[in-house]
Parts: sequence; structure tokens; C-alpha cells
Amino acid sequence: MVVCALKSRSFKRYFFLNVYMGLSFFVSVGRFQILSRLGMASLEYAYFYFYSDALLTIGLYFALLNLYSLVFDEMKVERYLRLGAIFLLGGTAWFSYAVVQQSSHRILSHFAFELSQNLYFVGLILTYALWGAILKLRETRARLIQLVLALGVYFSAFAADYALRNLYPNAQSIFHYVTPLLGCVLPAAWTYTFLRVSEEARLAPSRLATVPR
Repeated sequence: MVVCALKSRSFKRYFFLNVYMGLSFFVSVGRFQILSRLGMASLEYAYFYFYSDALLTIGLYFALLNLYSLVFDEMKVERYLRLGAIFLLGGTAWFSYAVVQQSSHRILSHFAFELSQNLYFVGLILTYALWGAILKLRETRARLIQLVLALGVYFSAFAADYALRNLYPNAQSIFHYVTPLLGCVLPAAWTYTFLRVSEEARLAPSRLATVPR
């Protein structure tokens, strides 16, 4: 995805999307190294996995804000978006810590898991709010629309994944296969978008939604 963004000269415009994908690659390499040396049952792998997952979720959160700034670029509201982002991130972190503090298992990995889970739900809500803004503003940039749609599908899938993990804790073996497959959705969709959809491509507003007169 990063290579395709560089090839289409879109790296700077979608900076945080590329940072997230680059970070995801290096985290995957680090996880594999620890997994191959120490095994999945090791404490080191557990801590690295949960904290790297929290870091990736924060990176994805800023990628979403990157898309927000592009949708509202003509309104000059970047300052308010940054303040809102900091407020939401801080509030989510505080809420996650409060939930873990009430638990009898106050280990740091639980905080990282809780933070990732809550940020996914926040990201899901913000993505759907952004999609509503795209429809309201009659956004026509095809690449931007597809990037937002892919992120919405990704957030929805992982929010459902976290919810099902909590509802069915005895089915963790199934999630060992489902979760990695879900992780392929976003990089595949974004790579296709940068590879096949040009920055100049446009969609007619009527193709996004039917607005009653």
C-alpha cells in the first residue's frame, strides 16, 4: 500500500494512512521474531502483542483523522479536529484505565486490550459519522470515498470481533484464524484504491445515496 501511495505521489496527502501501514509492517515483523523465539504462551509475546496492538489502534485512529481533514479541508477546521481528537483519545484512555482498575486482574496487558477495544468502537462511530458527512457534503472524490468505506468495513469487522470474543470466551481457537484474516481487509482494500483509483476520479453524488426531494 505504501509503495502504491508513493507511486501515485499521494504519500504526503495520506501521510497518517501510510504511517499506520508502515508501522503495521514493522510490528508484524517484531511479533514474528518474538513468536518464533519464545512462543505464543510466553509473557514477553503477550505484552508485546497487546501493547503493539494498542499502538496500531492509535495509529489507525490518526489515519481516520487524516481522512477527516481531507473531507473538511475547505472548511479550515483542522485545529478543532486536532483538539477533538486529543479529547477523545484521552477520554478513551481514561475510561479504559478506570475499567481495568475495577478489575481484580490489574495487569498492564489488560489495559492495552481494553484501550484497543474501546478505540475500535470509537473509531467505528467516527467512521460512520464521517460517511454521513460525505453524503451530506456530496463528496465526489472516488479515492477518498473508497478509503473511508474500507476503513468503515474494517472497524465494523474488528468491533464485532472484540464483541464476540467477550461473548464467547471459550471459542478463542476460532478467533486465532478469524482475526488475522480480518487484518488483511484494510491493507488489501487501500492497496487496491491507490493502485486502481486515481486522485482525479470522481463519483456522482447520486451514486452514493438517493436523497428525497
